[in-house]
Amino acid sequence: MSSSENKAANSQNDSDIIETINLYQSREKIYTRAFKGFYRNLRNYGGALLFLIYFGTVWLQWGDRQAVLLDISTRQFHIFGETFLPQDFILLSWMLIICAFGLFFFTVLAGRVWCGYTCPQSVFTWVFMWVEKVTEGDRNKRMRLDKASISLDKFIRKFVKHLLWLLIALAVSITFVGYFTPIRELINNLFSAALLSDEVSGAVSGWALFWIGFFTLATYGNAGWLREQVCIYMCPYARFQSVMYDKDTLTVHYHATRGEPRASRKRSDDPKALAIGDCIDCNLCVHVCPTGIDIRDGLQYECISCGACIDVCNSIMDKMKYDRGLIAYTSENALQGKTTNLTRPRLIGYFIALCIMTGLFFYTLSHRTLLELEVLRDRQSLYTRNSAGFIENIYTLKLVNKSQQPLALQISVSGLSGISIRGKTEFIAEPGVVESLPIRLAAPPESVKGTTNTTIIFHVNSTTPEGPSVTTEGRFLSPAQHQE
Repeated sequence: MSSSENKAANSQNDSDIIETINLYQSREKIYTRAFKGFYRNLRNYGGALLFLIYFGTVWLQWGDRQAVLLDISTRQFHIFGETFLPQDFILLSWMLIICAFGLFFFTVLAGRVWCGYTCPQSVFTWVFMWVEKVTEGDRNKRMRLDKASISLDKFIRKFVKHLLWLLIALAVSITFVGYFTPIRELINNLFSAALLSDEVSGAVSGWALFWIGFFTLATYGNAGWLREQVCIYMCPYARFQSVMYDKDTLTVHYHATRGEPRASRKRSDDPKALAIGDCIDCNLCVHVCPTGIDIRDGLQYECISCGACIDVCNSIMDKMKYDRGLIAYTSENALQGKTTNLTRPRLIGYFIALCIMTGLFFYTLSHRTLLELEVLRDRQSLYTRNSAGFIENIYTLKLVNKSQQPLALQISVSGLSGISIRGKTEFIAEPGVVESLPIRLAAPPESVKGTTNTTIIFHVNSTTPEGPSVTTEGRFLSPAQHQE
């Protein structure tokens, strides 16, 4: 075989080789670099507002009660003076639907901006990375520190970092539990228990301690150790977002036609004369990325649209005296020189659905009554006759008082001539309690003659003029034939 034939055979064998990629390779730690820019400031201001809402709301008082208290033990959810019960579950359903359509709308419009700016995982990860920078230094110092052998300086820096992480995670978890149990009482009991004080106003709940420990470890682990692994592998949003993107979605893109071929150069060099692109191949866009991707490789599901690469790239463009926007929020159509269409049918559809669901939520909320009534007929018997010959039906009224004061209520029935209530017609409904009241209705035979099923109306009215009231329909059953 000639040499040319050998080369051809070797070339064919090389082309037949299949590259094997290990899907279980060890994770490479990401060392992010410090940077400044518009999107960083936007994320910091937004995060500060979210922290203010999260840590501040739990301390607000409304009257004699915590403003937001989700009291699971009593099944009462107090939100700024309004008390919601499990019977108001439909409101939670509307809220979840609104959040879902809102997420769909913003994903189609601007990609994973939720992930980049408001997701708790991202927000706390940036906070933990800031702590890491304060205690261990910037990117290069952290890399050298991790490679260095153990020393007193390394031990102190690592210890302080993890201690601050745990303290932040503890504050987050205590605040979270404080939304479900009064925060002031919780803090007092925790301090008393920690100091072994005999003046403990109330024992710390075992469940409260469990959830504080659970969320402390979850926050510490997710934001301190897992970080981008949560966004890449654990979060389902990263998986289904791709089916919601289209060529008009505004997300982080690298202008390859402008930046390629990338090459390093002096600031005084003319890229056109050298036949190179604007990208100087500094890799800073990779160094600041919290998920460790190279945006120059194209759109990737790991990108959380945080804008960090945009900020650092713009700073380099400024130093090189090039135009900004080599990496920018833009669409695929814009990259191809086409017009970005913001009024496309799918986006409009999500917006209309979001408006409808929001309207239904506020309609349901505005028409929410402080009394809820459910009428259950006795299924043991259709009807009975009493000693006076009247037709009787037995019912159970289930009434919920959603207010925070006991209500004096009166029951009446209409819709059938001569119908009356046999037994108690007035009672006191305690706040937040499901009252079950059995009642017996009696109607004269002549009023139900010719019918076996009559619609009647139950009325429950407050004895005070401005008190709440509620009505609901019921069925009164009678025999088909009546003796005269």
